[in-house]
Amino acid sequence: MQIVVFEQNGSGREKIDGIGRFGRGIEISRIVRIDEALPDFIDEPEVYIEDDFSADLVLDYLTHPDLSHYLVSLCVRKGIPVIASGRKSEGALTPFTCCGLGRHQNLGPYGEQFGLPEYRVQLEENRIVGLEVLRGAPCGATWDVLSQVVGVEVDEALSLLPREIQYLCVANPSRFDPVSGKSPVHYAGHVHRAALQKGIDQARKEEKKGS
Repeated sequence: MQIVVFEQNGSGREKIDGIGRFGRGIEISRIVRIDEALPDFIDEPEVYIEDDFSADLVLDYLTHPDLSHYLVSLCVRKGIPVIASGRKSEGALTPFTCCGLGRHQNLGPYGEQFGLPEYRVQLEENRIVGLEVLRGAPCGATWDVLSQVVGVEVDEALSLLPREIQYLCVANPSRFDPVSGKSPVHYAGHVHRAALQKGIDQARKEEKKGS
């Protein structure tokens, strides 16, 4: 799978790194970096974004709304799916955070491996002795917290994991969701806790079947 990333002033750095470390069957074939100072309004976004790219998926980490809007319109014309987390756009997939992306059929290996987190949990006497990431955040936080949680009792793990995720989260904490009242950082902690709880429930269910 070929992915093209558009970023501005390092806005996609951690996700690019995480995809490189944990992605399988995925190649970031091109990174378009826009690092210069920009005006508040951009009348000619094509000056900054050329239309000479092709990909199976585009990741939009641009922070300037005019550039992001133009990029999405380009991708729509090219028939390339684009993920623009935290944006509002009819032409793109726009989860609240990168770790809030649901499953979509046209996202290939990226959609299988990155988005709303999923864990497989192994328990022994109410203690987490094994933890495998089935799907996680492209920034890599879902994987990076594993060593903190394995060996910990369930109740402690359910408070420890989301806290550690929030420490690692690189989203803008000041951008609140008006519906949930959560910032992206809080949201990231919430979805990871929910994923861990689901994994624990599944592990307990399998334990009962085996007993």
